[in-house]
Amino acid sequence: MHIHDTNHRPVLFISDLHLDPSRPAVTRLFVQFLAQNARQAQALYILGDLFEAWIGDDTLNAEDPVIAGLRALNAAGVPVYVMRGNRDFLLGEGFSQATGALLLDDLSRITLDGVQVLLLHGDTLCADDIEYQRFRAMVRDPHWQAEFLAKPRAQRLAYATQARRESTEHNRRTDAARLDVNPHSVQQTLREQGARHMIHGHTHRPGVHRFELDGEPAQRIVLGDWYEQGSLLLCESGRWQLRQLTLDCCGSTDAPQNC
Repeated sequence: MHIHDTNHRPVLFISDLHLDPSRPAVTRLFVQFLAQNARQAQALYILGDLFEAWIGDDTLNAEDPVIAGLRALNAAGVPVYVMRGNRDFLLGEGFSQATGALLLDDLSRITLDGVQVLLLHGDTLCADDIEYQRFRAMVRDPHWQAEFLAKPRAQRLAYATQARRESTEHNRRTDAARLDVNPHSVQQTLREQGARHMIHGHTHRPGVHRFELDGEPAQRIVLGDWYEQGSLLLCESGRWQLRQLTLDCCGSTDAPQNC
């Protein structure tokens, strides 16, 4: 468990960057973010899908700007915590050693501004998407992962490419409500984890959701994706704000959403 007092420096949360060579502008924005905005932070949390696909740590290039940027940020004294998402669930110790980032388990709890906060990627909350949940159970199985990582890189890459195509088609033909979180799953997860505050990504639907849970106020904050802009949650001195970063610079917009 990590305890943060944000009186002096902010704690930053991001997710769903889906970094890929086909989108170089977003990669440049993220590398700039690591070198500028994130240097002022107390800690940086990346809650899944940092990469569009990750087929194994043996494909890692230590001099890649993203890997080098994460390593430099950690070396500058800003701890980086990375959670595996549904696209980069094969991130392992090789990635951790190359970047200095600490890999987080899904359903991790931290203390932020004196309250317990539950962190997760968010895909487990989409309980109504049965087809996806079956796929998730398969690829998260250690035996499946061991067999997959033993395959040649070309085969792994081909599988990842096909999986992305199938995912796009699945999302296109599936009702939007089924792709979003199930409210009952949100409440049950908070109860089981003993928390009333939750931060997650995955759905690409940034927002702040306040509700009542067992007679107490509760809050679910959803992080945005990094397709057309950068998106982050900034927590500082008791104020939690969703912000955006434009692709042409690393400055925040003037219209944060208060949490």
